[in-house]
Amino acid sequence: MLEIDRYISQELNINPKNIKNALKLLSEGATIPFVARYRKEYTGSLDETQLRNIWDRFTYLQELEERKKVILKAIAETGKLTEELKEKIESCLQKTELEDLYLPYKPKRRTRATIAREKGLEPLAEFIESQNHPQAKIRSIEQEAVKYIAEEKGVKNIEDAIQGASDILAEAVAEKAESRAYIREYFLNSGCFTSKIKDDCPEGTTKFEMYRNFRVNVKDIAPHNILALLRGETEGVLSLELDFDREFVLSYLADSEIHTRVKEVRIFYQEMLKDAFNRLMKNSLINEVRTQKKAEADIESIKTFETNLRELLLSPPGGMKPTLGIDPGFRTGCKVAVLDETGKFLEYQAIFPYQSVIKKQQASITIQELIQKYKIELIAIGNGTAGRETDEFITEVISTLEEKPIKVMVNESGASIYSASKVAIEEFPDLDITVRGAISIGRRLQDPLAELVKIEPKSIGVGQYQHDVDQKLLKKKLDETVESSVNYVGVDLNTASKELLIFVSGMSSTVAKNLVKYRNENGAFKSRQEILQVSKLGAKTFELCAGFLRIRGSENPLDNTAVHPESYFVVEAIAQDLGVPINQINQISNRIKYVDLKKYVTDKVGEPTLKDIISELEKPGRDPRAEFKYATFKEGIKEIRDLEVGMELEGIVTNVANFGAFVDVGVHQDGLVHISQLADYFVKDPKRVVKVGQVVKVRVLEVNEKLKRIGLSMRNRE
Repeated sequence: MLEIDRYISQELNINPKNIKNALKLLSEGATIPFVARYRKEYTGSLDETQLRNIWDRFTYLQELEERKKVILKAIAETGKLTEELKEKIESCLQKTELEDLYLPYKPKRRTRATIAREKGLEPLAEFIESQNHPQAKIRSIEQEAVKYIAEEKGVKNIEDAIQGASDILAEAVAEKAESRAYIREYFLNSGCFTSKIKDDCPEGTTKFEMYRNFRVNVKDIAPHNILALLRGETEGVLSLELDFDREFVLSYLADSEIHTRVKEVRIFYQEMLKDAFNRLMKNSLINEVRTQKKAEADIESIKTFETNLRELLLSPPGGMKPTLGIDPGFRTGCKVAVLDETGKFLEYQAIFPYQSVIKKQQASITIQELIQKYKIELIAIGNGTAGRETDEFITEVISTLEEKPIKVMVNESGASIYSASKVAIEEFPDLDITVRGAISIGRRLQDPLAELVKIEPKSIGVGQYQHDVDQKLLKKKLDETVESSVNYVGVDLNTASKELLIFVSGMSSTVAKNLVKYRNENGAFKSRQEILQVSKLGAKTFELCAGFLRIRGSENPLDNTAVHPESYFVVEAIAQDLGVPINQINQISNRIKYVDLKKYVTDKVGEPTLKDIISELEKPGRDPRAEFKYATFKEGIKEIRDLEVGMELEGIVTNVANFGAFVDVGVHQDGLVHISQLADYFVKDPKRVVKVGQVVKVRVLEVNEKLKRIGLSMRNRE
């Protein structure tokens, strides 16, 4: 059987020792963020992406090996397992290839071939096969078929007998691994996907208009195109076909299967091969190709989703400051939630600035009073219905204040889902759904990561076709992205919610719940070591999670850094050599860079870990996220009808796809910057140019109010 770690080493071009060590750690329960950050000496400094690739490939190959065992056992039980077949199966590296080899031996429902065998026609099939040979002693197929006529078996005449033999031979041809692999590859490399919109959908009435008469090479189809085509087919709007040269395929089968010049045998084989392809091969192979292209599209779309989600989660935080969270509304008013500098909910007010002049004045007074009472520094306004009007109203309200809070429009995608979720109900059982939404909007500005982890990632609105892709794979990859993002930033142990703690390396849902319970009952944690007193948080969990937890104000300043407790002794040695008390270690950033690392290398702590420690001590407790920036929407631009071609606007990137980027310019409908308009140079991958949350300058190229379509450009004027 396959030596998995050695094969992965060759495939990924990574030292086999590092592969072996990484797999050992991960198999023993270590998390990828932990191994990437704190076991660099052991793995040769493999990063998270490499570790995930290794683990994904290991899992795939392990499943393949298990499947091989099942298949070998099944074939052996039929008595048909030859050494050659066994060797082919054991050397397989792809599941498709393995299933092709197993197909002839796989238990089947009754087919035309099995029925023909039941009628006693297998010897006739063997006779015909023997005639398909250049040196065969020629005998008439029809004369031989006469021997098999038996009315009691359902073989009424020569034609029935020959047809039954043909069914047996057709099934054998259709199950040949080599032929299936060749034709599948031909479809992939030379086939075309074609689509048409069905007649009952007049022009201009469907979102799939570009696919009305669409044709593209299978090998060249873009991920978003195949997903759109499959969705259109599912919705009954499109008919989707795979077009190919049928004569080429039949010619290939004839060259592979016909070995005689005898006319009667050749004619029989030509008809049998047509039947084998049309009835038994074509549809299944086309479906396999569609499935393969769908799987490839899923992977690419999920990668884009992962990138967008990570950028959103790692959006620069406004900061833990007193904040107003406003969920805008016209008829039902604006819900205003007051949060303190820890995100704690303090007060709620409803204001109605759009119902009358008097109510607008009352709303203005309420906002000013709240700002003064709670010393508000941030105002978060949801970007949904009435968002722009509320933004302008708040601008007007704070214009007279000496100290103006920072006002930011916040993407509220998924806020309503959070508001009605079990998490929100547990957190605020006595509050109305709309109030919970206002709280979520405010917290998103304070710390996007801490708030967004409470929402199912695919509801946040940064993916394309998220409901069409493999849901199991999507969840796995998005959960990995959240885990990676949370551990990259680190978590404040004394303010983190259970939902945030769950994503900390090594932290189970039960332990996270117990940790919050302990904190509520005993007050703030004073040190990392104290978490060992939490129920079910043992030494292994402590090892995996401690480095990612932060405690501000701890007696040991290292508890507020990414330095793992297992390495504190190294920092203590450095501090002693520098003549600095350990509780002042965060004040030596200007001296730490001159430390001779080699002096502190041990069996367990090598230079990679020491470099990380030094880097951390240079800026202890820093937030690795970028500096906070926000967009300022143009005054007077509230609806799509307010836009004009040529306008230059500021906006926020809300989504990035492989065909361009969507930008919020403050009109309740995101505009599209097509990939060709992203830059003054050729752009192959939009993710290299823009990212979710980025503030950008755009120019309006097209406005279609009827279809709610806005075309934008980030290129300089030509």
